[in-house]
Parts: sequence; structure tokens; C-alpha cells
Amino acid sequence: LVAVLFVVFGLVVSPPSDIVPGLVKILLARDTLITDYIGVGGMGAAFVNAGLLTLVSAGIYRLAGAKIGGASIACLMLVLGFGLFGKNLLNIWPIIGGVYLYSLYKQEDFAAHINTAFFGCALAPVFSEILFSTAIPMSIGLPLGLATGLLMGFMLPPAAAQLFKAHMGFSLYNMGFTAGIVGTLVVAIYKSYGFVPDPVFIWTTGNNLLLGSFLTVLFLGLIAGGLYVDRASLGKMKEILALSGQSPSDFVAMVGIGPTLVNMGVTGAIGMVYVLLVGGDLNGPVIGAIFTMVGFAAYGKHPKNVLPIMVGVFIGSLAKPWSASDPSIVLAALFGTTLAPIAGRFGWYWGIVAGFVHSSAAQAVGVLHGGLNLYNNGFAAGIVASVLAPVITAIQWRKADKPEEKL
Repeated sequence: LVAVLFVVFGLVVSPPSDIVPGLVKILLARDTLITDYIGVGGMGAAFVNAGLLTLVSAGIYRLAGAKIGGASIACLMLVLGFGLFGKNLLNIWPIIGGVYLYSLYKQEDFAAHINTAFFGCALAPVFSEILFSTAIPMSIGLPLGLATGLLMGFMLPPAAAQLFKAHMGFSLYNMGFTAGIVGTLVVAIYKSYGFVPDPVFIWTTGNNLLLGSFLTVLFLGLIAGGLYVDRASLGKMKEILALSGQSPSDFVAMVGIGPTLVNMGVTGAIGMVYVLLVGGDLNGPVIGAIFTMVGFAAYGKHPKNVLPIMVGVFIGSLAKPWSASDPSIVLAALFGTTLAPIAGRFGWYWGIVAGFVHSSAAQAVGVLHGGLNLYNNGFAAGIVASVLAPVITAIQWRKADKPEEKL
């Protein structure tokens, strides 16, 4: 339904005569971070692309017989959000195909790996970059892009399972961490042959009122839907707020779909309000980040554990040479909520520390993968969580151990 509303919104804000050529421009875009589809093909085409992409993805979930829970909701909401910058109806298929080949090789049901396949589309820009690069002719770029995408997709399931152990579920975007590692290796190989992706920065402004109104309607709809399914949803929000969010945390299985929908609406509203308060822009990348918060509000995030992270990033903007309204810092505050389990497990103060550290890490790692991993913040957060969580655990263990030593 949310995907359909995206399509309807796109058709309302732009005439059909603009949407078709806009979609073509989106399909032919290089998609390196940051490529705002609103600036590439127009607002209508961007929202139609996101909606159609999500509807097709939901159809594949249905055909595969996949179980729909918190992780699947998070995955589909990511597809929807990143359909506004980076993922389109052309570039996601090699990655998905690679994961499908892995499931065939392992003789396992594709439904068991379908979330990995669609989360793994973080690396979809690699295919677009190779295919539409001026440095490589199309006759070579197409088979090379397909082969690279299939290989990366094949690598993702085993790599994700192993790398999860590094951060122990304290970063919710495990695939962002995995895609960052895999993307770094792939880009390093291509760079060694002289193929260096050119940086891209397409960022639209001036649409806060229109897009803010649309998002407000969506978030109120999610809250209303939760109350319709379960009238006691508001009261059950206490159960969600009591959870740390450490992955895996399927709120649908733990608390129910009604309270989860309410949590999704409230968490998304927090992200939107933050952007407006710091003077940021609502556009494709920012809405993608907000819908990442919405999706993972079914799988680990809630107001109590995301706010400390956002506060930490904001404090970082006061103490470091950048503004809270800078595009990269706005995205760090929203995407950085992947570290919410640190606040949920260890306390709000550690959440602030994690956000503060993440605001710096997110600025530094993009050069490693050349902007070809859409989940750049997930990559940075995976590194932060892998280092910070064991340190916090050691400190808290020492504090807990002191009374025993006195005895």
C-alpha cells in the first residue's frame, strides 16, 4: 500500500509525459553516491520508480513463498527508500541473480536468502557504474557488469553470516557492513586496472513542504493502521521500548504487527522532524534514510534507542568542522541509527558516544568503495560497532566485577 501511494504521489506531482523520460534517465544514471533521483528524472519519476521497484520486489517475495516478518518489512522499506536514490528497475537484478545462484549451489530455498538478495542491492551501483562508464565500451561493460554483479551476489550470503559475528548484532545494517567490505575489494581490483569511479553529488532542495506533507500523511497512516489492527497498540509500545533492539529483534514476532506499525510511524516521524529542525533538506536520499528508520522500526529501532544516536551525531556537528544541516551529516544522523542497539543495550550515554564516533567514521570510509556501496553509513557503523561494543562490554564487565572483588 505504501508503494502504491508512492506511485500515486509521483503521478500527481508530475505529468505522465515527464515521468516516462524521467524513468529512462533514472535507469541510465551511474548511481554513485550521492545520486538523488529527484534531480535526475524529476520528482514524479523518482517516486514512480521507487513504488514500482517495491511492488515488483514484494511480488518476488510472494512468488518465493518467503515469510514476511520484521526483517522482510525492513528490507522492503529499504527498497522503497533507496528507490529514490541508487536502486532502480535495471541495476538490482545482477545482485539478486547472484544470491539466487548461491541458493541453487547450496541446494537451499531462495526464500531463505531473499532478504540477503534485496539488502545486497546496496551494491547495485557497481553494475550501473560499469555499464554506463565512459571508460568502458558497452560491448565490454555489459558482460563485465553482469559477471561482477553475479559474483558479488554469490559472495554476499556467506560473507554476511561471517561478518555478523564481528559486531554481534549491535549494528542493524549487517549487509551495509558486508557490502562495504565486498565493495572495497571489488573497487580495489578495478582501481588497479585504472578504472576509478568519478564522484557524483546530485542533491535537490526546496521541496520540504510538499514532501513533508506527504510523509506526514504516510506516518499517520502507519499509526492508524496499527491501531486498526490492534486497538491496544499504543499501550504495547511499552513492550517495544523495553527491547534493546540488538539483532535479531523481530518486533512483529515479539510484540505483534499492530504495535510495530505504530512504532514505524512514530520512528519515521522522529527522523523527519529531526531533518526539519536542523534545517536539512527533504529529498530522495534523505527520504531513503528516513524510510530505513521506518523499516528497521520493525526490526530493532524505536524512539528510545534511536534518539541518543541522533543526539550524538548532532553534538558531533557542534564539536567538528561541519554543520548539522550538511547533507552527509543529516544522512549520518538518520542512517547512524543502525547503532541503536548500543543505546538500547548499554544505555543512552553510550548511544551518544556511538553517534559522536559514527559522525566521523561515516565521512572517512566512502573513499574505500568509491561511493559504490549505497549503505556507506552501514559500512561505517559496522566498523564502529565492531570496535565499540566489545570495549563497552569490557568496561561494564569490570564495573560489575568490582563488588565481587571487594567481597
